[in-house]
Amino acid sequence: MTDATNTTTPAESDDMQTTTPAVSYRALRNHIVWLLIPPTTWAIHFLASYLTIAIVCAKSETGDAMPIRIAIAIYTLVALGVIALVGWHSHRQHRHGDASAPHDGNTSDVQLRFIGYATLLLAALSGVATLFTALVVLFIGSCD
Repeated sequence: MTDATNTTTPAESDDMQTTTPAVSYRALRNHIVWLLIPPTTWAIHFLASYLTIAIVCAKSETGDAMPIRIAIAIYTLVALGVIALVGWHSHRQHRHGDASAPHDGNTSDVQLRFIGYATLLLAALSGVATLFTALVVLFIGSCD
C-alpha cells in the first residue's frame, strides 16, 4: 500500500535534503539595504559639507569661517552616529550565534553573517572617509 499523502518522488526528496535553505528575498534585501547605508551617509556628508562651504563663502561679506566649522561639526557627528549604529548592528549580525570567520559556507545563516561582516568593514571605511572629509574644517582659515 502506497502513502497517498507523500507526493514527492525519491529524486525530489534527495534534492530537498542536499540543497541548503535559500535566504528569503526579504531578509536578503533588508541586509543589503544595511550594506548601502554607510557609504550613502558618507556621500551625503561629503556633499553637505562642500555645499555648505560654497554657499556660506559665496554669501559671506566678512569671510568668517566659524559658521562653516559649526555646520560641518554637526554634520560629522550625525554621520558618524549613523555609521556607528550600522556598524554596531552589522557586528551583531556578524557575530550571531557561534559564527567564526571566514563565512564561506552555503547556508542562509552564513550568507547573512557574511553580509554583516561586509557591512561592518564598509562602515569602518565610511567612518574613516567621513573623518577625512571633516578635516577640511581644520584648514579653513577664512573664506577669503
